[in-house]
Amino acid sequence: MFRSNTCGELRIQDKGRNVQLAGWVQTIRKYGAITFVDLRDRYGITQLLFGEKVNTQLETTPLGREFVLQVNGEVIERSNKNPQLATGEIEVDVQSFTILNRAAVPPFTIQDDTDGGDDLRMKYRFLDLRRSSVRRNLELRYAVNRAARTYLHEQQFMDIETPFLIKSTPEGARDFVVPSRMNPGQFYALPQSPQTFKQLLMVSGYDRYYQIVKCFRDEDLRADRQPEFTQIDCEMAFVEQEDILTMFEGMIRFIFKEVKQLDYTDPIARLSWEEAMWTYGNDKPDIRFAMPLLNIKKPDTVFSDRADHRALIEGANFKVFDEAETVLALAIPGAAAYTRKQTDELTEWVQRPQIGMKGLAHIKYLEDGTCKSSIDKFYTPEQLLQLAKAAHAQPGDLIVVLAGKEERTRKAMSELRLEMGERLGLRKPDEFKLCWVLDFPLFEYDEESNRWVARHHPFTSPKPDQIETMINNNPVITDAANYLSHPYAGIKANAYDMVLNGNEIGGGSIRIYQRTLQEKMFAALGMDKEEQQHKFGFLLGAFEYGAPPHGGIAFGFDRLCAILGGSESIRDFIAFPKNNAGRDVMLDAPASIDEHQFEELQIRLNLKKE
Repeated sequence: MFRSNTCGELRIQDKGRNVQLAGWVQTIRKYGAITFVDLRDRYGITQLLFGEKVNTQLETTPLGREFVLQVNGEVIERSNKNPQLATGEIEVDVQSFTILNRAAVPPFTIQDDTDGGDDLRMKYRFLDLRRSSVRRNLELRYAVNRAARTYLHEQQFMDIETPFLIKSTPEGARDFVVPSRMNPGQFYALPQSPQTFKQLLMVSGYDRYYQIVKCFRDEDLRADRQPEFTQIDCEMAFVEQEDILTMFEGMIRFIFKEVKQLDYTDPIARLSWEEAMWTYGNDKPDIRFAMPLLNIKKPDTVFSDRADHRALIEGANFKVFDEAETVLALAIPGAAAYTRKQTDELTEWVQRPQIGMKGLAHIKYLEDGTCKSSIDKFYTPEQLLQLAKAAHAQPGDLIVVLAGKEERTRKAMSELRLEMGERLGLRKPDEFKLCWVLDFPLFEYDEESNRWVARHHPFTSPKPDQIETMINNNPVITDAANYLSHPYAGIKANAYDMVLNGNEIGGGSIRIYQRTLQEKMFAALGMDKEEQQHKFGFLLGAFEYGAPPHGGIAFGFDRLCAILGGSESIRDFIAFPKNNAGRDVMLDAPASIDEHQFEELQIRLNLKKE
């Protein structure tokens, strides 16, 4: 027996026990004739005392950091207790020890405040995983996994595996492809999601399916994106949208309770896509703080129940506003005291290339109820005050205004809102706020190809009251300049996203389940009958054999874990992640393959030179 206990297990109640421990040497501290060693394993750290008798053996058999060590000894009470350590009241008085394996000097210190850079730690990820901070992340990931499985099992969902080697089908991103040796010249694709399989399972009668499953997308990477990622993938039959929302609100509440010991009892807000876009500037709003946007030049058709604020800026002969497609305002709490240097810094911030605005106007709503502004030569004090109040400002607030093209201006103001929320301490990582975003447009217009593309994926159903609009109209766009007047531009998707702290953590839809409607959707996306049959004949055929109404949702498992763990990067919660170039620097992958493998696959490389 190598160990009777783990290194995180012993307490003062174990005083006097003879125990065996095994683990890795974290630190060595010599004090004359005695030596203290911190022994670490997955469960924690226990301090070892090498007294005078055993300490002499260390002179001929010295220990080093990360040596694998087994000891036998007696649990005794520590004279200098460490309240920061779970085992901090005891230590083990070593009677004998065995070095199970020696270790080279590690390339960085294996502790929470390590001196290893990101690239170095990823190269030696097997060492980085020994750090307690990384271990805690993986423990949280396991806890989320376990909680999701428990909830779904209790709700009668079945975990059903689907294939990883499938047919390449268009789902919005590039596929990873795998050559088939037994079928020369043909390729499998790795699934971007199990979408069509879970729909087929609904046709097969398995009315509650789930998987915690790997998905693969060959796309550019960032902090919250990996070429392989994990989803909590779910599907239900005989359901409407409300059934899905209620079921998975329950799952997230259960995960919060099990993993964070948080009773999330607040009602989960539901926003339409348009409301999210015009109130917060994006479709995954962070609602931990207010700071709504004011669209001064908003289209009349967006919110018929809201006041029209165009008169606030008209007639002043201020060309920046008059000629802009959109003018947006945002009230920043308590920022009226900003100096000229601080307001200039905000202007420079929005002028950065990644934001792309030409400038920023501001209005200081002073505590005495008056206004000072960078545009006061165009607007009267009364107009500025009206504008401040329309933006929901209070005395002491700073109102910032951006003007320009609609999409860029809205995105810029959204980024500025999030940045100010961060600076003001309103985006607290230990505070969680959920909302649903509903009623997305079913289609987006692609100007380059002059055709519709699916905003979600081609299996998303329109809202029930708009199915006839989709079936009875021709999807062809004859007037590209006025595509917004086409009936398809107004069709809403029966889709929904769950948003947590400004991050989309889950998205899904009620699916199309009639062949006629699915063929109409494919046609709208530019697929003729032959292409439909080639790519999705199996699904269209299945719909002829009694497909039930069904819908589902997929949660970004890695992202959910990262948010619950207070991190902005999903890589912190993946055991062996790729870097931003999609490389595994530990394995040095991807890598070339042997020539004989090319021969077996009957593939010849034709690399283009730069």
